[in-house]
Amino acid sequence: MARAFLFVLDSFGVGGAPDAAAYGDEGADTLGHIAEFCAAGAGDRDGLRCGPLSLPNMSELGLMHIARSASGRFPAGMPVPEKVYGVYGAANEISRGKDTPSGHWEIAGTPVNFDWGYFPTEGDAFPPELIEALCRDGDVPGILGNCHASGTEIIARLGEEHIRTGKPICYTSSDSVFQVAAHEAHFGLERLLTFCRIARGLVDPYNIGRVIARPFIGQSASTFQRTGNRRDFSVLPPEPTLLDRLLQNGRHVHAVGKIGDIFAHQGVSRVIKATGNEALMDASLSTIDAANDGDLVFTNFVDFDMNYGHRRDVPGYAAALEAFDTRLPEVHKKLKPGDLVVLTADHGCDPTWRGTDHTRERVPVIAYGPGIRSRSIGVRRTYADIGESIARHLGIPAGPQGRSFL
Repeated sequence: MARAFLFVLDSFGVGGAPDAAAYGDEGADTLGHIAEFCAAGAGDRDGLRCGPLSLPNMSELGLMHIARSASGRFPAGMPVPEKVYGVYGAANEISRGKDTPSGHWEIAGTPVNFDWGYFPTEGDAFPPELIEALCRDGDVPGILGNCHASGTEIIARLGEEHIRTGKPICYTSSDSVFQVAAHEAHFGLERLLTFCRIARGLVDPYNIGRVIARPFIGQSASTFQRTGNRRDFSVLPPEPTLLDRLLQNGRHVHAVGKIGDIFAHQGVSRVIKATGNEALMDASLSTIDAANDGDLVFTNFVDFDMNYGHRRDVPGYAAALEAFDTRLPEVHKKLKPGDLVVLTADHGCDPTWRGTDHTRERVPVIAYGPGIRSRSIGVRRTYADIGESIARHLGIPAGPQGRSFL
């Protein structure tokens, strides 16, 4: 038997999506533009990083060749290794959204072939009847926000009024989300989670993918900061995923970070929480030690998207990629014969792009482990090929959507 470790670098797209224009994202390229900015000196930040983007470990696993196959060019300023040690390729998304659930569910063999519901971009985001029900059932005197917004911006703008009035801050984005920000002490974390559970039921008729609790601390606009107690309340995937199939076949799925929330805790044996990429890597390494034959360890590294992509922070994103890359040798040292590591992403979030939203892009697919022969797998038709490859590696029957590259 074998083990598998699936690491999602949240939002680490590699450009080139054939349908990007339909999403207003033609030309978006998260890796390519970060590399371009860094090579030009626009990725420097005192005390953080400087110079061209440096990802030697992922490059040796095929990242440079992935970028060229996805977007037609090698990333600027990054050396191309003479030898590649991984199975490498890119994958197109066939789901209709460019959001977290769509990307993760498709990776797990279940593309989203329906349209999510979205709230309007102009005027009030939420209909009066929804707000009335939220205030009544959630026992609040009203809501603040009621608009499309960046989470950090709206907390800075409305946080003090929220503390004063007790009204939760409710907002959305171009994703299918209803987000609620509230102060952990003044409003209460458990009260926020209860309010979000109520909201989950109320937004179901609108076909909204996620309700997200965004707790924060601090006492003024200059000191507010979000905490690691975020919680996503997702709808269930439309059909059984790789995770469900693994459990049905007697295997265990260890969900690290927000993976459990993304799959509405369906198909998950164990949830391991951690905040920040470094802590998520620490938790992943510990979970690798605990994983048995046939198990899947599934981790989402959220900082790339949440802290740097949405905030359009090129130096921050570059530094986070470099920090992740330096820790890959720790993963290598944990591997046993029969193990498989897969590195990929769920969508793009180009930090050089207009706005603050996700970008429609191809994602990298890197697979490696003891005895796995290096080769190109080209551009895959769907992210579902990743899940089907893991299914084959772990010896369970194939699903209906993707095709294994192993």
